[in-house]
Amino acid sequence: MNRIEKLFQNKDKNVLNIYFTAGYPGVNDTEEIILSLEKAGVDLVEVGMPYSDPLADGPTIQESGTAALENGMTLPLLFEQLAAVRKKTEMPLIMMGYFNQVMQYGERAFFEKVAEVGVDGLILPDLPLFEYETYFKDIVESLGLAVSFLITPQTEPERIRKIDELTHGFIYMVSSSSITGAKSDITDTQLAYFNRINDMKLKNKRLIGFGISNHETFETACQYANGAIIGSAYIKALTHNPKVAESTAEFVEMVLG
Repeated sequence: MNRIEKLFQNKDKNVLNIYFTAGYPGVNDTEEIILSLEKAGVDLVEVGMPYSDPLADGPTIQESGTAALENGMTLPLLFEQLAAVRKKTEMPLIMMGYFNQVMQYGERAFFEKVAEVGVDGLILPDLPLFEYETYFKDIVESLGLAVSFLITPQTEPERIRKIDELTHGFIYMVSSSSITGAKSDITDTQLAYFNRINDMKLKNKRLIGFGISNHETFETACQYANGAIIGSAYIKALTHNPKVAESTAEFVEMVLG
């Protein structure tokens, strides 16, 4: 049982997952961000691998990724940073990125390195289910990694069932059919989607992401799933105040209330 599974075993509701882009605001901020998030009360951290063409991300995360790459962030450097921070925390860590990055590194080598440095799970939004099940599922599971797949309001029930079958860790519920980005509220259409997924009685835990940005939207998401994922709003907080420990404490306190 990896750290993500242990987390959900011990905490079934109000799980807070925060995303940040590795290398932003500074190339060496990874450790301080992760430890500051843990100290502030975050349950799970999603580490974004900056990429030149992030298809699912809105302008805030795209801009942070561009800045991170300009700062000199690379995948080998990120692995070094994560190996170092793993010696200081047992909080579950997830790497989020795009499959082209995995291919460039070498698929097997990438998965083995992820496990070696102490990362617990992966989110690769553009990894096709068929490709994963056919070529990568066995090695990923043998390494004890949890892979989370995304569902959206448009995902067909048959595909949702397949995702539920293949997922280890949690299902990432995309709250709307758009790119990432902070929104001010959650609509009735989104609530109907949340209820529809609840009625499917899926076996995996679920976290809602895209558009979760404050205490109100976090609380609403937690009524319909096991927790929520916040990314763009946290990146904006770091942009506004690059003093990582200070801005992180203030942001998490605002979200948790």
